[in-house]
Amino acid sequence: MSEVRIERRGPVGWLVFDHEERRNAMTLDMWRAVPALCAELEQDPDIRVVVLRGAGERAFIAGADISQFQTSRSGSSGGGYEQATEAAYNAIATLAKPVLACIHGFCIGGGLAIALCADVRYFADDVRFALPPAKLGIGYSPDGLQTLVDLVGPAVAKEMVYGAELYDAETGVRWGVANHMLPKDELDAHVQERAEIMASRAPMSQLAAKLAIAKDPRAADVVAACFTSDDYAEGVAAFMEKRTPDFKGQ
Repeated sequence: MSEVRIERRGPVGWLVFDHEERRNAMTLDMWRAVPALCAELEQDPDIRVVVLRGAGERAFIAGADISQFQTSRSGSSGGGYEQATEAAYNAIATLAKPVLACIHGFCIGGGLAIALCADVRYFADDVRFALPPAKLGIGYSPDGLQTLVDLVGPAVAKEMVYGAELYDAETGVRWGVANHMLPKDELDAHVQERAEIMASRAPMSQLAAKLAIAKDPRAADVVAACFTSDDYAEGVAAFMEKRTPDFKGQ
């Protein structure tokens, strides 16, 4: 059965999209499961960083499960489907912890939209990504495209959407869709290593940066809170004592 699940690896929580027989295509139930799982990761004090990954090696997420479109994404039912997808995107994008995407194989449509909700994206060298709404007659909302436009600019975004073509991993790095590309057999270990490094840093500092980059008005309050936090005192003390700081996120 298709599912979304959490795997805990030390301070890193892996949110795994598992529908392997359909290249991890998202069913309606999978979309609906995402917000609660994100809330669970948000509330777990032992999880400092979240990683998104598709099950298996063939795909991150090959879009939405088109076999459900006639019953779940048409006519009067279409609005509910869109609400479920938007809730999933928002839950990932607003996590108050660093979110990384570990991407193998196909990353298509809604799968690419999920990846774009992450803060940092790592591609395996076999990645193929695309936005295919023009092959299906689907329209993307302005909010749904804005993150892509912010990353690659309007001209590249239009090329991707108008042509609905597949692009390779190197193109993704060149355009800024991905931060880095790794050999496929090295990707997971690299992402776990990067996540553990981030997990050792001050969570409030990371949240302040995340909100500031997003131009969220809450950023100023978090920045101010950093300077009165226990982590700030610990960071200064550790620097003076030439030791590794032990941040608690408070």
